[in-house]
Amino acid sequence: MEVISLKSTDDTPQVILDAGNNNMGIIGRSLPEDVNDFYKPIIEWVNEYSKNPNPSTVFIFKLDYFNTASSKNILSVLMALKELYKAGHEVIVEWFYHEDDDEMLETGKEFERIVKIPFKHEKYSD
Repeated sequence: MEVISLKSTDDTPQVILDAGNNNMGIIGRSLPEDVNDFYKPIIEWVNEYSKNPNPSTVFIFKLDYFNTASSKNILSVLMALKELYKAGHEVIVEWFYHEDDDEMLETGKEFERIVKIPFKHEKYSD
């Protein structure tokens, strides 16, 4: 399966989608100018990956900030992972939040309530 590897910018997160090495994640700040264009290939990749997934899927979100439009697309990624989980595959979302960012923790918990797949909420510091 094709690997997607995007470096972060001031407005877009780093993206790593590498099924072969079981390395999947979105890291950084997400406020792209055209959020739908940015997330479309990510959502398509997860949907394609779901056809032949690894025995266990761990997807990392380590976001410092994301805007409302990004939030909707992040939820779309999570919904694609939910379909994988509902099909009986092991899926874990690792949701990282800065130790001083209770809002990011609460956002992760809200996403977990919506999609009903296992999350690990991981605190980090600088």
